[in-house]
Amino acid sequence: MFPALEPELKQETLPDPYEDFMYHHLQYYGYYKAQRGSLPNSATHQHVWKNNPRYLLNGSFGKREDLIPDRLQKEKHLWPSCLPSTVRRQTRAMSTDSLMLSSPFVKSRQLLYDDIGKVNPHLREPRDLFALFSGSELLQAPRWPIECEVIKERIHHIEWVPPQPEYFYQPTGNEKIPEIVGEEKGTIVYQLDSVPTEDCYFTSSRVGGKRGIIKELSVSLQGPEDNTLLFESRFESGNLQKAVRVNTFEYELTLRTDLYTNKHTQWFYFRVQNTRKDVTYRFTIVNLLKAKSLYTVGMKPLMYSQLDASTHSIGWRREGNEIKYFRNTAEDGQQPWYCLTWTARFPHDRDTCFFAHFYPYTYTDLQRFLLSVANSPVKSQFCKLRTLCRSLAGNTVYLLTITNPARTPQEAAAKKAVVLTARVHPGESNGSWIMKGFLDFILSNSPDAQLLRDIFIFKVVPMLNPDGVIVGNYRCSLAGRDLNRHYKTILKESFPCIWHTRNMIKRLLEEREVLLYCDFHGHSRKNNIFLYGCNNTSREFWLHERVFPLMLSKNAPDKFSFHSCNFKVQKCKEGTGRVVMWRMGILNSYTMESTFGGSTLGNKRDTHFTTEDLKSLGYHVCDTLLDFCDPDRTKFMQCLAELKELLQQEIHKKFKELGQDIDLERSWSDISLSDVESSTSGSDSSLSDGLPVHLLNIADELNQKKTMYKKKKKALKSRKQRNKQYQRHTLMPESKLTEDAPERAGFPSTLQKPPAFFRTSENASSSMMKYEKSRLNKSQLNGRGKSTSLDPTDMTTLILTKNIDRIQKEKPGFTVSCDPKRSTNPSQEPAPSVKPSWSRSRHPGTRGSHRTAVAYPSLHVYTYP
Repeated sequence: MFPALEPELKQETLPDPYEDFMYHHLQYYGYYKAQRGSLPNSATHQHVWKNNPRYLLNGSFGKREDLIPDRLQKEKHLWPSCLPSTVRRQTRAMSTDSLMLSSPFVKSRQLLYDDIGKVNPHLREPRDLFALFSGSELLQAPRWPIECEVIKERIHHIEWVPPQPEYFYQPTGNEKIPEIVGEEKGTIVYQLDSVPTEDCYFTSSRVGGKRGIIKELSVSLQGPEDNTLLFESRFESGNLQKAVRVNTFEYELTLRTDLYTNKHTQWFYFRVQNTRKDVTYRFTIVNLLKAKSLYTVGMKPLMYSQLDASTHSIGWRREGNEIKYFRNTAEDGQQPWYCLTWTARFPHDRDTCFFAHFYPYTYTDLQRFLLSVANSPVKSQFCKLRTLCRSLAGNTVYLLTITNPARTPQEAAAKKAVVLTARVHPGESNGSWIMKGFLDFILSNSPDAQLLRDIFIFKVVPMLNPDGVIVGNYRCSLAGRDLNRHYKTILKESFPCIWHTRNMIKRLLEEREVLLYCDFHGHSRKNNIFLYGCNNTSREFWLHERVFPLMLSKNAPDKFSFHSCNFKVQKCKEGTGRVVMWRMGILNSYTMESTFGGSTLGNKRDTHFTTEDLKSLGYHVCDTLLDFCDPDRTKFMQCLAELKELLQQEIHKKFKELGQDIDLERSWSDISLSDVESSTSGSDSSLSDGLPVHLLNIADELNQKKTMYKKKKKALKSRKQRNKQYQRHTLMPESKLTEDAPERAGFPSTLQKPPAFFRTSENASSSMMKYEKSRLNKSQLNGRGKSTSLDPTDMTTLILTKNIDRIQKEKPGFTVSCDPKRSTNPSQEPAPSVKPSWSRSRHPGTRGSHRTAVAYPSLHVYTYP
């Protein structure tokens, strides 16, 4: 076939580079279907593949990372599914060439082949545009803002439940308050170069974040005896901006604010290396924003040791002593800062450890879980995974639809819906653990789970704000705004996750009843788990919104506190998911708040919550749903009766505090529930409301232009001033017009020269008469009454009569009377002698018994020949 190459094959020399490239190129696109051994240069290619390590991607020749020649190619192979299409094709070709060598035929990507190489006459079926995670696909790589540096190392933690309860820290009162010295007296050992603040806004994203070489931000160790800790947080959900060494084993830490803002510092998650065993370290976070915290009542930070995880399978555990939460005295004058300090001892020398505010649950953790569901042949039958939308950074927002297939269309239409969401606030990872517990149970083969899937359709959005979770924000999205204040938004491009969620629920409500909506959150100032709901104003469903929380408190008495629940709808919470869905028609609309700390109830009193505790609450939600929808309404009615009794006690207590006595036997149910309840103690996100950051400059420019061109607002006028202005601009010109009109029309004038205008009712009435007659004369001038012989006095009487009738119909409060002494005989003087007056009776005790009113009716007089 290639005779010119035969001498070279004998000497086993390398082939022509162009021929080698063209062979691989054409082979990839399916043009070579012959066996490789039949080609004359097959030996040459085998020689090349055995001797050139650039083509060895797997096998027994070494590790894959060692065989990729440069750093750029290593980065490309880390996330092959998210690279540009041309690079992805080249990478896939390299990784599959070794498989092609052993395959007798090269397979096309479009046509289907069987085992013996015959081509089927049909094309491969198109992939579902919205289905995700086919068995052969890799996880989708997180997309970061282009300002963020991201290390390539993947962080993963094992799940572990402590065998013993982890009790709260008991303050002794002797906790040390360290002096905050800052970098002036300390040494910076870690600092992010550039952090996008409120002066910037999100523009674009990419896999891996910032382009270029990843810098080493930690200090370089001077030798094996150097005991400086090495900090790092440039990984998924990490949050640390700066670390300052102020003493040998003492460090001051500064958290990064939410991207594109200058606030919301609460969540922390970072790594330390080069630890020393049996040494007490002190860490102090110096820029927290909340005045109140669970750290003041015994909450401890979390620590994770990689050596313990790998050798003893020990995961996250509560760690810390001498915990103190206090106000930072070294303020910059803008806003008060608060500090958290604690001491810790590491279990191993030269270990890699992590500290966190709460158990992390990252976007990659969610994808791993969803991948296992999608690849399960059983779970995938009743759990459909779809893309709800893409976030600002292009990360997928997943939507799960969970239900058993219905046997008939009528059965499918009769199913009610339940909507559950989580992680609208990215730093509240406890919401994800409750969601994971719910999904574990509802996707299981438990009889209760199967029953729930038979009677409900579950719509689940497990992570509403993936961008914030990825970058380590506490509260905001990449728009620099709290998404849980923008459920009423119309800005689809700025808040896509919220807009599509609300739109999905709106469509769902058009199809079927939504029995329950619940958004999973975390709470940083109260222990236990509780719900925020919305008071129902309908008497038919009075107190029904409180039945589900009360049932949940009975099913989880050592975790859920009904007395911490609140159902008041505040004005500042109108944009939250709970209130918006309630106003859309979902009666049972809730926000579930789970503490970062632990429980003060029952058997778990004064202990921290573990991930297992939170996941168990997801099971209890399912159990409570069955109780709530039980056809036997005994439990429901018992809870309703108990709620009425509890409410009576609360009202008695409220009035007793006010020093008032009230008989509640008859009127207690008419008292507004919002007056009884106090406001919720949720976070104040008013500073994160409003337009997204990138639109603020445009809005400021528009406001400036509007102010520039806005005319000065005229002062409001009184009724007398408006009447006078109407007379001046309307009645006088028309009266002047009628002076000469009768002569020109061919009959004598019936109007005298109008006198000067006074503020008396008589002058106003005569002016109105002249106005009516002038309108009639104008109609005569227009030719309507050329053949009419209506006497002017009769005309005046007609006008007055119709005018009085119309005013009495329109304003029954007015008493209109005509003086009987005034004659309407045509021989008498018509216009000046008639004096109609309008009087309006007033309430006794007011100034004057009657008040004259000036009316300006619009009366059309039709004449007939």
